[in-house]
Amino acid sequence: MPFWLQPDRRYVGKATYLRSVSIPQHWSGHRVVLKLERPHWLTRVSVDGKPAGHGESLGVAHRFDLTDLLPPGDHVLAIEVDNSIEAIDVGINSHSVSDHTQSAWHGIVGELALNAHPQIDINRVDIHPNLDGGVVHADIIFSNHENSTRSRKIEIIVAQGGKVIANQDVVVEIEPGTPKIRQTIRFESAPSLWDEFDPQLCELTVKVVEGDRLEPARSIQPDVNASDVSSEWRGSFGYRQIKTSNGQLILNGRPIFLRGTLECCIFPLTGYPPTDVAAWRRIIQICKQHGLNHIRFHSWCPPEAAFRAADELGFYLQVECSSWPNQSVALGRGDPIDQWIYREADRVLSEYGNHPSFVLFCAGNEPAGESNGGKFLSPWVEHFKQQDDRVLVTSGAGWPMITANEFHVTPHPRIQQWGQQLNSRINARHPETITDYDEFVSKQSAVVVAHEIGQWCAYPNFDEISKYTGALRPKNFEIFRDFLRDAGMLHQSRDFLMASGRWQVLTYKEEIESALRTHPFGGFQLLDLRDFPGQGTAVVGMLDPFWDPKPYMDSAEFRKFCGPVVPLARMPKRVWKQGETFVAEVEISHFGKLPLAGSAMWQIRHATQSDGGLIASGKWSLEGQIPGDLYSIGTIRCPLNDIATATKLTLEVTIPDSDIVASNDWDFWVYPSHRDTDQKRNASPFTMTNSLSLAVDAAKQGKKVLLTIPPDQVATDVKIGMSPIFWNWAWTNGQAPHTLGVFCDPDHAGLKEFPTEFHCNWQWWDILSKSAAMPMEDLPRTVEPVIQVVPNWFRPKKLALAWEAKLDDGQILVTSVDLTNDLDNRPAAKQLLVSLQAYMTSESFAPSQSVTEEQVRSLIKKLSKTQSAVESIRASSMQSGYEASNAIDGNDQTMWHTRWTPVAQPPHWLEVRLHRPCTLNGIILTPRQDKSPTRVKGYEIFARDEAGTWYSVTTGKFEATASPKTVRFSKPVTTNGLRLQAGLSQLEVQVPEPRLISVAEIQLLFDLPERQ
Repeated sequence: MPFWLQPDRRYVGKATYLRSVSIPQHWSGHRVVLKLERPHWLTRVSVDGKPAGHGESLGVAHRFDLTDLLPPGDHVLAIEVDNSIEAIDVGINSHSVSDHTQSAWHGIVGELALNAHPQIDINRVDIHPNLDGGVVHADIIFSNHENSTRSRKIEIIVAQGGKVIANQDVVVEIEPGTPKIRQTIRFESAPSLWDEFDPQLCELTVKVVEGDRLEPARSIQPDVNASDVSSEWRGSFGYRQIKTSNGQLILNGRPIFLRGTLECCIFPLTGYPPTDVAAWRRIIQICKQHGLNHIRFHSWCPPEAAFRAADELGFYLQVECSSWPNQSVALGRGDPIDQWIYREADRVLSEYGNHPSFVLFCAGNEPAGESNGGKFLSPWVEHFKQQDDRVLVTSGAGWPMITANEFHVTPHPRIQQWGQQLNSRINARHPETITDYDEFVSKQSAVVVAHEIGQWCAYPNFDEISKYTGALRPKNFEIFRDFLRDAGMLHQSRDFLMASGRWQVLTYKEEIESALRTHPFGGFQLLDLRDFPGQGTAVVGMLDPFWDPKPYMDSAEFRKFCGPVVPLARMPKRVWKQGETFVAEVEISHFGKLPLAGSAMWQIRHATQSDGGLIASGKWSLEGQIPGDLYSIGTIRCPLNDIATATKLTLEVTIPDSDIVASNDWDFWVYPSHRDTDQKRNASPFTMTNSLSLAVDAAKQGKKVLLTIPPDQVATDVKIGMSPIFWNWAWTNGQAPHTLGVFCDPDHAGLKEFPTEFHCNWQWWDILSKSAAMPMEDLPRTVEPVIQVVPNWFRPKKLALAWEAKLDDGQILVTSVDLTNDLDNRPAAKQLLVSLQAYMTSESFAPSQSVTEEQVRSLIKKLSKTQSAVESIRASSMQSGYEASNAIDGNDQTMWHTRWTPVAQPPHWLEVRLHRPCTLNGIILTPRQDKSPTRVKGYEIFARDEAGTWYSVTTGKFEATASPKTVRFSKPVTTNGLRLQAGLSQLEVQVPEPRLISVAEIQLLFDLPERQ
């Protein structure tokens, strides 16, 4: 089956449901309407074999007028349901229909009812609050099935909190058909506004009175007596108004900041969404406990119950037209979806537009089509902007960013972009808490909301398997559990969960705080607060698919950095040296209810001392800062002269927000200088080397050995990074990093002088960014890592950054972290080295397990002649994930590719520098293997002379085939650098400069012994 979370039964296609119904005699003369609240999804209805119509909505109830087919008496009602996407393809991955989440369930849930209505009735009332005018406009849509215009008196009542605040009568002329009559309601006393803090609802009642009768006409339901039911229309609304101004969302004249999560139609016990208010109330309350105020329904529209719960609790919703028009379909190509998405938008706005929680409206997720769907969606957005003022309208979530949008939902303001891999901020730049997205946001014409931020994974929690007692089975987790068992590490599943989970929380903290530091800004939408079980399984949540917490975090911790009022600290770095002055700029993201008052207090303390170990403290007076802005409060400066040992410190800022105290904290580290590290190493009773042969010789002499394998020499295909896995390894086609942080024992003697938790934290960045994950499969299973790397759940391997064992007559500690280069500018790496040195000189260093020279050698790459000779490789440009180093990695399935986002301008070149001058006879170039357009056609090769000047060696053209191409120089060239410059790609014929170029492998032709 094409998905991981699997149902016990699966059926896609048409099925007919039959029901015998008996229509009572007193329904005669009334309209009879069938309501199907949530079919999945296309329906056709017939009565006694006669067709009655069809339904096509994914987000709104299907209704059928069966008056002519259901006179009093007995009948057979037939409802055909088709859950395929053959007739209307809304996108194969749309969460409204996809197997990946809710399942492609079949049938009808929610309310299934036959109702009797008078011939003149109210279909619905569209309620439009107008705060500027202090009124509410009620568009009453009548249904007149008589043959002539009828005069009727209507009574309109508005109540709030049990008190009538508006009451007016009016006589209207109701024409045949479905006429709309607008009534402006003026209040006797002003209603309270609706928002996330005070979700005050108003109740609107509209009664139709026939002639001079005091009682309204009656509607009849099959399970009650006609005299018990009034035909009056009742509905609730919130007196609120949503607008935009100066880059912010404005609700009731005040800026709001969306702190949101996606809801991807994940309901593993039933396989379909609930239609009861209690279930949705639970979900929204959990979100509010985590400081959120917003849900985006990714490519689907929830049932009525979700809107009602959000109205009651004060929660903002983004609703979509149940479509992810990508991969299987695109917009603007004349497919059925083009017209359907207009019809569906009309239905959604008509059905749910009165709900104050419904503030944002979108066509769907990440559309395909001309200009990323923009050409088709521009008129769509303009149409619905004019049609409905109760919601803000945008084209698509993710893209396109078109002029028509009232707000943009874009992935640009987040830490990691798709395909960025190890070049993202979290992986390529030292940790800090300064970055915001002001520059990007300031260039946009509409409010910006960050799209699907986070996507940081933790290891699967196999304890969840027993919770799947309903319609869906966690085959994905069972497979992952088997993978881990086969790797001999099932006993570590809890360790991996907790270590990766704690690191996941810290990455989400920085992700969210980066958004909060941005001003003006519309807010953010987490990819999910809980795990996403589809698309290969994305374990991105701090909650499981059941909305239950995982064991490594509670909502109180999350709310520290995600809430209405959040203290923020801008620190230029996380790692400091003794003698420096710690600096932090303190701000408050204030989108709470009331102005701030009192004091903001800060303190710096030892993180590991039970008594708190206060270093410094202070406070600032707050000055009544009003909600809706980002405020600078003050600067902290703290000299670090007295920090003589490696220390983890915590900065905490606390701010009173009315009766709620907002508090947030940040870890940072201070390391001593260790100027005598080299002297200690030279005088120590152990050998430190990056040469295996030297290490073996020393071990044979009974010595202690610290073997530091250069990261680029480790024999591994696992790419380690600072961040956890992004989204998931399978669905991203193996994008790096492939790991989930580290797991270690902080009490291990080897880490005694390197303050750490059992999991990754920000001080590990320099270490991880200059390391490689050593695979330990070829070592004895009894050899345990000192520092273990938490693996990918798809390919769990026993990985280490450091391990220890006996070797011959000696003892060896092996690490794959760079602990030799530029240590004066790498205080964390230097401190780790100091800690390992101290351990090796102590009696605690006494490994009990043994390894052989061959087993250690298995960790080290066998370098080709080209790899041994090359000191560095660079290029004119590189697309993320297609770096220049791919051209000498020995794998023709990887490649160097010029940047295509944005497109790099020529000339395009690939350049290698050698350790020393070598005599070269030519090269062998292997083109990319999958397709030809960006393979090199025309080329020129340059060499570098002793003065550093480049000169031409040869030119030529390649055929478009995938086979390796050999270029022989007319005579040998002695050089320390070679450059390949592309002339034409195979895509271009007459163009003088190529737009895009790729190379899978380059091999230098020369005689050079293998590096030892």
